[in-house]
Amino acid sequence: MDSIVTYAAVLDVREDTVYFLARLLLLRRRQLGTRRGRRALGGYRQAVLVIRWFLDGTRLAQLAVDNGIGVSTAYRYLHEGIDALAAWAPDLPEAIAAAKASGSTHLNLDGTVMRTDRCQVEGPNGADLWWSGKHKHHGGNVQVLSDRDGWPIWVSGVRPGREHDTTCARKAPALIPALQQAANEGMPTLTDLGYEGLAGPALRMPVKKVSGVDLSEGQKQYNLIVRGVHAVAERANSLIKTTFKALRRVSVCPWRIGAIAQAALVLLHLEHGRPLPGRQGA
Repeated sequence: MDSIVTYAAVLDVREDTVYFLARLLLLRRRQLGTRRGRRALGGYRQAVLVIRWFLDGTRLAQLAVDNGIGVSTAYRYLHEGIDALAAWAPDLPEAIAAAKASGSTHLNLDGTVMRTDRCQVEGPNGADLWWSGKHKHHGGNVQVLSDRDGWPIWVSGVRPGREHDTTCARKAPALIPALQQAANEGMPTLTDLGYEGLAGPALRMPVKKVSGVDLSEGQKQYNLIVRGVHAVAERANSLIKTTFKALRRVSVCPWRIGAIAQAALVLLHLEHGRPLPGRQGA
């Protein structure tokens, strides 16, 4: 290459968000005992690298060139940032308690499949592990819990895209017991019919129409109410997937999708100035 052209760019993010992540990264370096001057990038520049990937989906090769580091180093810096942010994601009790304290009368649970461009991986019975038959593309399923306004408050780990929401919810550690406890305290969780196999006192979902049997007028009205109130759950999924371009097509290992979504949840709260449940001073 005979010459290099440089240009100015602006990252559309609050500077407080960058400083927050930079502090987390510097704290991690202290915990690891990293000596000063041993890293190619300081905490601030590493934070910018991570947030650029989240917001713009910038290729790791480009981030490496822009920062004068190797691609493998860029990958390592990215995953350090993802893990640092994901560690600040609220757990279930914190998220539910915060929703209750804010006056929410109910919760919303909805699954979303985050697209990945990874190749086919053989799963049980020879099926493609990450292929979602419903969405017709590869992806990872994460469960998103939101409050009454459709604001995301908790994100589960990832499950392969071939699994249905019912299976993913069952396999999410402590999810169903936590929702049961919330229902016992007068805060049920609304879902769609994708969770039919989990029907019970913790979850409220529309009544499914059986072939050849018409729903009663009361059942129809009940379905209208549940679907109307639960519709804001789509906002929670959209906020996470459309705010961060990297989540529209995840290019790293699909098993990292859960941590990536949890990290995105933390960034979303920071960018909108919302306190993180259970995290004082965040």
